[in-house]
Amino acid sequence: MAAWDVPLFVVASAIAATGQRIAVIVATVWTILVTASLGVFALLTATAGWGAVLMTAAAAASVLAGLVILRGTVPTHWLMIGPFRIRPAVAGASARRHVGATAAQIVVFWGLALGVVPALLAWVETMWMLHLSVPAGVRITGAVLFVAASAIGLWSGAVMSAYGDGTPLPIATARRLVVRGPYRFVRNPMAVAGITQGIAVGLMLSSWIVVLYAVCGSVVWNAAIRPHEERDLEARFGEPFRRYRDQVRCWVPRLTPVPVDQSAASPVGASAE
Repeated sequence: MAAWDVPLFVVASAIAATGQRIAVIVATVWTILVTASLGVFALLTATAGWGAVLMTAAAAASVLAGLVILRGTVPTHWLMIGPFRIRPAVAGASARRHVGATAAQIVVFWGLALGVVPALLAWVETMWMLHLSVPAGVRITGAVLFVAASAIGLWSGAVMSAYGDGTPLPIATARRLVVRGPYRFVRNPMAVAGITQGIAVGLMLSSWIVVLYAVCGSVVWNAAIRPHEERDLEARFGEPFRRYRDQVRCWVPRLTPVPVDQSAASPVGASAE
């Protein structure tokens, strides 16, 4: 593999610097294959764990660089597909139906993002011999954070589905601009809660990789997904959303809540999430 690395990565990268598309593809695909191979090798031998981590970062950087060279930008709109496609909820559905749909979304997404994925990452971390022991107080802190963040997430989902004529999920997003409950303090309480939950799970599992996973998730959401959602909100709500955006920060909560916006009562927009 080291011998093949010279022509397929070193030479291909040099040629890619001249703008040759095929060289970009070759170097990127090779980096991904090397990363996958090293990851499997680390799992089977319990060695080279740090190498697998560094190669994972290198592969991610190679993919981003390749996209920029091939397309001129990182196509973040590719993320807005499937359950992340922005589409207002069906008009006329009852609040009970929206609450039920929100509950189902929470069960599925929390189960995957806060259960299955962290468990898998923690297992890989252990197999790669990268697991670190932490004091019991760290795990207790994680449990407290998880409970607090979960309460905020549930509160946000309940408010959105009860007052927004929709759900927090983009594919059935709320049709009303919600400026109630936690949305009066911070613009994206469910995102804040979700990232905090992820970090809390990492602390409870004593897994720094899970904590890193949560932090990386916040970066991706803030840089790639939030701009699309907020452009959609501004297009559909106009001045009411712009006023709300100017008053309420995205990540840092206000000390005092903004007034409930009664002008957002008509179902012509989407959620503030």
